[in-house]
Amino acid sequence: MIAGFSITSLLLILLAGIGAGFVGYAVGASSLVSYPALLAFGIPPVLANASNTVGVVGTGIGGVMGARKELKGQAVRSITYVVIGAFGGVAGAFLLLKLDPSVFEFAAPVLILLSSLIIAINPRGRMQAKQAAADATAQLKHIEATEATEAAEAAEATEAAKRATTPTAPHRPPEQLVQPMSQDSWWVWLGVVAVAIYSGYFGAGAGTLALAVLDAAKIGPFHKINALKTLIGTGANISASVVFIIQGAVDWPAAIMLCIGCFIGGYIAPSITRKIPANIMRAAAVIAGIILTIDLGLKTY
Repeated sequence: MIAGFSITSLLLILLAGIGAGFVGYAVGASSLVSYPALLAFGIPPVLANASNTVGVVGTGIGGVMGARKELKGQAVRSITYVVIGAFGGVAGAFLLLKLDPSVFEFAAPVLILLSSLIIAINPRGRMQAKQAAADATAQLKHIEATEATEAAEAAEATEAAKRATTPTAPHRPPEQLVQPMSQDSWWVWLGVVAVAIYSGYFGAGAGTLALAVLDAAKIGPFHKINALKTLIGTGANISASVVFIIQGAVDWPAAIMLCIGCFIGGYIAPSITRKIPANIMRAAAVIAGIILTIDLGLKTY
C-alpha cells in the first residue's frame, strides 16, 4: 500500500491517465476518463477535481511536445494562449475553493452540449469551398494581368504555367493556414479567457469548449486548432495546480500516477490523430462532448 492505494490501484490510475491523455488531446474530453476514475477510487469530488487538474497537466505537456508539427510557426499565439490560460487558471482555482461547486456543475452540461453543436455545425467548413474558389480566381486574374503584357510566346507559356500550377494548388490550400492574431475577432479573446477560467474552476469538457471557440472563429484547420486548444488548458491547469498544491487540496499518489499516464497519452496522440481526417476528428469531438454532457447531466440533475 502507498498512501492508502494498492499497487494495482495506482497502475489502474496510470492506465486511466494514458486514456485520458489521448482523449484529452484528441477531442478535448479528458475528464470523460480521468475524473470518474478518481471518483471510483473513493476520492471526494473537490479533492478529485483538484487532483485531476494536477494530473492532466501531463496531457498538455505531452500533447505540446508531440504536436510540434501542428504548432510550428505559431510561437506568439502559443505563448499568448498559455499566458491567458495561466491567469484564467488561477482565477478558476480560487473560485473552486471559495464558491459552491454546484454553480458550474449545473452550467457545465449546457456549455459542453452547446460547444458540441458548434463543432458539429462547423461554420468555418461551409466557407472553405467559397474561399478556395475565391483564391483560385484571384490567382488566375493575377497570372492573366501579368502575362497580358508579354508577347504571344509568353501567352503560350502562361497556359503551360497554368496547367503546371493547377495540380500544385492543393499544397497550400487556404484551410491549411492559421490566420494572424490581429485578425481575431474580439469575442474570440473573451471566449479564450472564459475557457481558461472554466478550466481552473471545473474543467470537465474545457477542451471541447476551447475547440468550439477556435473553430467558430475560423482561426485555422481542425488539427492546428486542436493543438492550440491544448495550450489554453495547459496554462490553466499548471497555474491552477499551483493554487491547489499551496492549499493542500491534492491527493498526491493519484495525481502523480495520473499525470504520468496523461503525459504518455498526450504525447502519442498527435502522431496518431494527424493521420485521421479532420471530419472524423470533428465527429469524434462532437460524440465525446455529447457523452460527457449526458454523463455530467445525469450526475447533476
